[in-house]
Amino acid sequence: MSYQVALTFEDGLTRFIKCNTYETVADAAYKARINIPFDCRDGACGTCKAFCESGNYDAGEYIDEALTEDEADKGFCLPCQMVPESDLVLQISGTAEMAKTGAQTFQAKIADLHWFADNTAGFTLDIENRDELSFLPGQYMNVAVPGTDAVRSYSFSSGPGSVQLKFLVRTAPDGAMTGYLKDRAQTGDVLELTGPMGSFFLRDIKRPTLMLAGGTGIAPLLAMLEKLDTTEQGHPLHPIHLVYGVTFDKDLVELDKLEYFAERIKEFTFDYCVADPDSAAEKKGYVTQHIAEEQLNGGDVDVYLCGPPAMVDAVRKYWDGQGIVPENFYYERFAVGSTSSVKETGEEHEGQPGHTEVSGDNR
Repeated sequence: MSYQVALTFEDGLTRFIKCNTYETVADAAYKARINIPFDCRDGACGTCKAFCESGNYDAGEYIDEALTEDEADKGFCLPCQMVPESDLVLQISGTAEMAKTGAQTFQAKIADLHWFADNTAGFTLDIENRDELSFLPGQYMNVAVPGTDAVRSYSFSSGPGSVQLKFLVRTAPDGAMTGYLKDRAQTGDVLELTGPMGSFFLRDIKRPTLMLAGGTGIAPLLAMLEKLDTTEQGHPLHPIHLVYGVTFDKDLVELDKLEYFAERIKEFTFDYCVADPDSAAEKKGYVTQHIAEEQLNGGDVDVYLCGPPAMVDAVRKYWDGQGIVPENFYYERFAVGSTSSVKETGEEHEGQPGHTEVSGDNR
């Protein structure tokens, strides 16, 4: 029997390896030609120290100088000693380059292109070597725009178990991908994808969870919900509520999928709101106006947020106004301009400042 171990590096790259129940993560990584840094392999130096985002494992034997009891209680581990007991997600210290590995490149064909509105498209891809592409729900791929030198980054809107790959695109005036999709794209076109990338992904559901999305920021949350719906461990035992906000009615996408997940996942509920005062939606205004007190759970809540910078900043101010610090706050924001945008992913935990990782996201 083997488990899937996701190794996430500081530069945003994620590599997946298969690890048998009798071998350490470091040994499995070495077989996959990924060099996790270590000096001893005996649990004595602590050089390979990593952080386990999710999953269960046998920590193995090591000395306190390599990994203290307090660090172990917080989730730190030693890949040279640990043996997985489930699928794992590990934060590895250092970059993928330091580990002498790199992003994988895939070729995929456009199976479907659908326009939700004149400013929002969704495309579906078929990939022959689908079993070779693993990703965490919430991550993204870099997509080369055919006929140009441009590369654009899009979050999966489909889950890791889906045979086809799905993405949502918010178009931008004079954007390279916008021009391609509107003027040249055809079924059967081949796209080159590189990744997966990003530290915005679903962790284990250990407490009530609040998901917040703006516009096409709903895409990675759809991937997370699909994972929760299809996980072998069963549906989560804690409530999950999503608030989805857009500017105009035409910006609302994939409401049917949210309804589907609400029917399938017992603990999942959602609301949506539209900022336009002339909207036909029942709830108007902004996402922060539609967060109920019980959904904050006194701060004992994990928050996932994906949207434009103004939305991320507004949510941060909202926490300050409520006097609440979420147990975990994971976010991804994107700024769409006439020719480019920037994707930022980061996380903040109770009692410690957040950090930000920046990667190109030209839409």
